[in-house]
Amino acid sequence: MSWEREPLFTKAKLYFEKAYEEDKEEPFFGLWCAMGLELLARSAVSHVSPTLLAEPDRDHQNLLHALNLGSAKSKKKSIGMIYIISLCQTLIPDFTDSNFKIASAIINRRNEEVHTGAAAFEEYPTQQWIAGFYKCCKILSEFQGESLNSLFGDDIQKEAELILAEIEEEVIGKTKSLIAAHNKVFSNKDAEIQETLKKAAQENGDKLAYRGYHRVECPACGCTSTVIGEPYGKETIESTDNEIIVRQSILPTKFNCTACELKLNGYNSLSAAGIANHYTRRQNYSPEEYYDMINPEDYDSLNEKYHEIQEKLADYWDGGWNNE
Repeated sequence: MSWEREPLFTKAKLYFEKAYEEDKEEPFFGLWCAMGLELLARSAVSHVSPTLLAEPDRDHQNLLHALNLGSAKSKKKSIGMIYIISLCQTLIPDFTDSNFKIASAIINRRNEEVHTGAAAFEEYPTQQWIAGFYKCCKILSEFQGESLNSLFGDDIQKEAELILAEIEEEVIGKTKSLIAAHNKVFSNKDAEIQETLKKAAQENGDKLAYRGYHRVECPACGCTSTVIGEPYGKETIESTDNEIIVRQSILPTKFNCTACELKLNGYNSLSAAGIANHYTRRQNYSPEEYYDMINPEDYDSLNEKYHEIQEKLADYWDGGWNNE
């Protein structure tokens, strides 16, 4: 068992890499993030001293292990996560009560997921915890001389910094005012008109879903609406005998509802409206399409077109040469 800072930080990075191979709306994303956060918190405490990670015992055997002086016959035991988070709050000035609460909530979800039959992260949408998660990661990383970049890499760092951009009260107030105004206008329409708009919005949402948009419920009128955003992170590629599936994580930044005409721009506005959940864009390709290959069944027709083009080019050059 290693309580040194560097291996703990490296292992946290590996767990986060595993997390970002998952779809952001899937529970395994939250689970891997929670386990990575635990290791990151332990590495931050170890940055002060690895001895702080040792469970106190009468004979100080765990403390001796932390000093690399323990007996091979004795077991090693770390302190529990609630004590780790409490130590972070004690040792790290920037680790506030709100950081303690969000870290505890994420880790408690991990315990519930692993030790009970509950689907803990299915009931805890990403948008509820991702901003607080990134804030904890930033504080814990910088405390030990690291950064979001060294922890996550360029792509995830950019996403984290966008989410961590301060959500000003003005933005939240403006968003809520817009929602309330569009709700009032829509509610004052005749029931028949509302139903017509609702059906049209549903059809529009279904159509746009095939063009990379993601369907959500409008916070103002409750009709089907759409969000779209910026891709981040690496593409995940899966292949079968007949199909190749490319998955790309999307950070939603734009919202539009055709029923009540509510429009929102920016992740912070969408977050304030409760429609900022990350989603995954999936594109399906045949092997021929993805690898730019020629289907054997199309070979004859393509070969014929190729010869036609060659004949036309030959005629053109012959004519040009003769004209000279």
